[in-house]
Order: sequence, then structure tokens, then C-alpha cells
Amino acid sequence: MSDAVSRLTEVKAAIADATSAAKRPAGDVTLVAVSKTFPAEAIEPVLAAGQRVFGENYVQESKDKWPALRARYPDAEVHMIGPLQSNKAKDAVALFDVIESLDRPSLAKELQKEIQKAAGRKPPRFLVQVNTGAEPQKGGILPEQADAFILACREQYGLDVEGVMCIPPADEPPAPHFALLTSIARRNGLKVISMGMSADYPIAVAMGATHVRVGSAIFGSRG
Repeated sequence: MSDAVSRLTEVKAAIADATSAAKRPAGDVTLVAVSKTFPAEAIEPVLAAGQRVFGENYVQESKDKWPALRARYPDAEVHMIGPLQSNKAKDAVALFDVIESLDRPSLAKELQKEIQKAAGRKPPRFLVQVNTGAEPQKGGILPEQADAFILACREQYGLDVEGVMCIPPADEPPAPHFALLTSIARRNGLKVISMGMSADYPIAVAMGATHVRVGSAIFGSRG
């Protein structure tokens, strides 16, 4: 068994424990294994072990490795979790099952245009990224603008918004940010809440996460 597969087993057990402790149904939380910067040969053992949902940050990197992986594992689901430039919308629509970093009207407009061009192909689902800490260097719609933006994405741009995502500030306790994201999701009738990473995913599960994004705790250090 590879180190990554061993760590995957440990992470899945920890998610199951956190889910049970929160009195939530077994299987209520989806693990997104963050495979950004890792080559296909590092990802394949994790796929072979049964993990099917992965997160990537970069369009070009995903283009280089996921078509071949998907040829062998056609049920794999790939999420775009990093910042997405509007000029990469075409490739993103073709590559990803879920885009978690929808965060501005200009991007929504480009994605709408590329989905219309690709009529006949199943479009990606979307999560709105919320900048819960209002950090200027970080992507995401501001919390006070989230409701209006979610509505616009659905009604003006026709995007299949199924949830929200956040990355709390690194130097703050994550719980208030997780609580804020959960409240935004619930008042907008969104079923998917993507929050929590390697350092804090048990807290996220306790606070309502449906998806946790775990990379280094599975694949190891990125150097």
C-alpha cells in the first residue's frame, strides 16, 4: 500500500468519526482529494483505492494529466478549486465537473458563453466562492454581496449553482467563517457547502460541511 493510500484511509476514518460525532448520517460528507501539483503517477494509486472526487487549482496542469486518468477511471469527478481567469473559461467548462471558484460577474458571463457554445455537452456545476474574511489578496465574493450574486448566477447567467465554498484566513479561527458560509448556503437553499482543509476539516464537518478539501494530509508535502 502506498503512503498516500494509507493516509487516504486515515483521512476517511477521521471524516467518518467527525460525521458521527456531529450526529450526521454516515456518508454525509464528500472528500475532495486535492491533487494539485501532484503528477498522474501519484494520483493513480488513490484512484485505484476507490477515491473518485479530486480538486485541482490550475487549468493547464489539469489538461496535462486528467484526460489520461479519466480514460482509465471514467467515473472520476474533478473540481476546479483555484482562482479561475475568465480567459480560461472555455477550458474549464470542458475539463471540470464542478467549478468551486465562481466569484465575480465577469467570470459568470464568460462561463455562460462557453456553456452555450458547448451545447450538447453536460455543463459543470458551480459553487460560489465567498471571501468570508474580506481578504483583498484572495478571490471570492464578499459575504454581503453573496445573496445577490447567487441569484444573478442562477437567473441572469443560467448557471447551475449548487453550493458555496470558502477558504478562511490562515491566521484566524476557522469556526466563525464556517458558520457564516453555512448560513449563506441555508438561506439561499444551497445543498453543497465546501469548507475545511487538511488542518481544520473536522471542525468544518461539525459545522455543516458537505465537502472537505484535503490535500497534504493525503498526498504529503508539496515541497
